[in-house]
Amino acid sequence: MTLTTENIDNVLELCKSGNQQAQLEIYNRYYKAMYNTSFRIVKDSYIAEDIMQESFLTAFSKLSSLKINSTFSAWLKRIVINNSISYYNKHQKTINVPLDDVIYKVEDHQGIVEDYDATSIKARSIIEMLNGLKENYKMGLTLHLIEGYDYEEISEIMSISYANCRTLISRAKDSLRKKISTQNEFKNSAL
Repeated sequence: MTLTTENIDNVLELCKSGNQQAQLEIYNRYYKAMYNTSFRIVKDSYIAEDIMQESFLTAFSKLSSLKINSTFSAWLKRIVINNSISYYNKHQKTINVPLDDVIYKVEDHQGIVEDYDATSIKARSIIEMLNGLKENYKMGLTLHLIEGYDYEEISEIMSISYANCRTLISRAKDSLRKKISTQNEFKNSAL
């Protein structure tokens, strides 16, 4: 069975009836993206894998609630993000992962070969600065800039009002800009 955009609806129908081959086909198509989504939030590969698998089980059991005008991938991604944020919020005080481990694991799981060209160094530096932001700023910017959610979706995911979401993202961007500016000034003065 090969999954294409033309037959995804057919495969999802088979999933609703409990067809394990169809479920495996859906899993194989989306598991990497869903793992990466969870990992960016919980920052632990084993936990991200558990959350991803639990999210698939939830999705398969609640497939009948998928609205016709929704795409499966967006719906599944929302389940993964909600489960990841829920886990993160419950265990936030106990998670303590060094930044080097996070960057290494993300690159390792995405198959990115480390190189030390200027672009890679700039990206690593921005990730470090993003991780140095307040938790709600980091979460908001990750959802907005990396995951691609709009303000309305982020406000729903983070359980804040639309106006607070816009303010949060704006302040988070300003904070990140200041960190980048400060670092650039420091580098220029060191030269």
